[in-house]
Amino acid sequence: MTKVHFRPYITNQLILFPQRIDEDIAENDPVHIISSVIDHLDISCFHKLYKCMGRCPYHPKMMLKVIVYAYMNNIYSCRKIEKLLSRDIHFIWLAGYEKPDFITINRFRNRVKDEINKIFTQLVLILAEKGFVTLDVEYVDGTKIESKANKYTFVWRKTVEQNRAKLMKKIGVLLDQINDCIAQDNIAKDEVVEFSPSQLSEISSELNASLKNPATEISKEEKSRRKKAARELKKHSEKLAEYNRNMEILGDRNSYSKTDKDATFMHMKEDAMGNGQTKPGYNLQIATENQFITNFALFHNPTDTLTYIPFMKLFSERYGHFASTEVADSGYGSEENYEFMDGNAADAYVKYNRFHIEHRPRYAPDPFRSENFYYNKDEDYCVCPMGQHMARTGSCQKKSTSGHVSEKATYTAQNCKGCPLRCLCFKANGDRRVIERNHRLEAYKKRARELLTSEAGVRHRGRRCIEPEAVFGQMKYDMAYRRFRHTGKDKVNMDFAFFAIAFNLKKMVAKSA
Repeated sequence: MTKVHFRPYITNQLILFPQRIDEDIAENDPVHIISSVIDHLDISCFHKLYKCMGRCPYHPKMMLKVIVYAYMNNIYSCRKIEKLLSRDIHFIWLAGYEKPDFITINRFRNRVKDEINKIFTQLVLILAEKGFVTLDVEYVDGTKIESKANKYTFVWRKTVEQNRAKLMKKIGVLLDQINDCIAQDNIAKDEVVEFSPSQLSEISSELNASLKNPATEISKEEKSRRKKAARELKKHSEKLAEYNRNMEILGDRNSYSKTDKDATFMHMKEDAMGNGQTKPGYNLQIATENQFITNFALFHNPTDTLTYIPFMKLFSERYGHFASTEVADSGYGSEENYEFMDGNAADAYVKYNRFHIEHRPRYAPDPFRSENFYYNKDEDYCVCPMGQHMARTGSCQKKSTSGHVSEKATYTAQNCKGCPLRCLCFKANGDRRVIERNHRLEAYKKRARELLTSEAGVRHRGRRCIEPEAVFGQMKYDMAYRRFRHTGKDKVNMDFAFFAIAFNLKKMVAKSA
């Protein structure tokens, strides 16, 4: 019988691995491109974060390569990265067989949380040099991403305001009941209705001090009443301080989470219960070009309208200029945003709220809507469907949440009594219809309509569906980045900056193949 010969199998060889570990890594492997790109980045901004004395730290370029490569492979846990530095040949080669533990990896991320944005900007500029992006166009969209915070640790502005108002009433009643010169003197100092926690603590302390004064002759019943009043004032002072802290944290928001004070409660698309439950999260805004992320920012405001101007300003800060073409959906189409884009010479391919309705195949304009009334610009009057002239009778101003003031002109009909179209035209009481027209916004909408329906506009509208929408899909489903893993806006921003760098490098590798 012929003997079967096997290859030698010895696990405890003196030299088990090759002298150069990269011999087992393919030449076209993405890890080589990542290492080369990061080697050409200027990370001098990291150097100032280290001290000259003490033990030599790990090289920041090595740490950056390892973390970015982990994010490219959907690995966001520092403990998992630590294990791969001993097991995965790609991580071992990138790290040069260095083995930082998970605490060191996490400490490095937190150390560079303010500087990592500069690295992201550098990478995008490299992409522009290589022709992957032009930085002349922004396809903008937003999504809400859930925070790590507990979804049941909410604090609502309305509740805090109501409870604070009730507490102030209790304090007022209690101070009225205190028939003591100490309290009366403190109240009469400023003659204010609002009391601060320090004022209440001072009144409580002086009440207790008056009880310990041997010169004060009061009955036992009065003494007991004053002690009780002092205790209640102290308790109210602590509660008032808590409400004031809550209002300070809230700022201009309607809610926040106790376990992540920067997170705001918002409606998420991922609603498992289907009951419209709000969850703590952030409004993530991104700009893309050729499916590369060129700009990103996190906002507390759940609506996209108020985020657009600061987001465009951030783009200008990164690259030194505004994009010449802005493309976004109807959530961004406001007078304030149109005015800002017009002032910065940007072509606004931005839809307004009724653009989709107006471009349906069977759409017919409603002649009774005020914006469809004929307007004579020279003589400044409108004409109703019955042909009656509506003279201008005034104007009103409206201030938005961001402080922008818009002006509306008011036009009033001469007499609508007996008009056969009265029941179709308006339902308000009175014999004269009053309408308001925002001429500046109408002009911006007209300009936007012309751009959106042009040949370039149709191309941009079709492109927008496969730009930020595709990036969000790849981010959430392909790369499993659906929830932030840190608390605090600064750390969340840092985490997404690492992800954006990894996403762009992964996209560059795919397009270069």
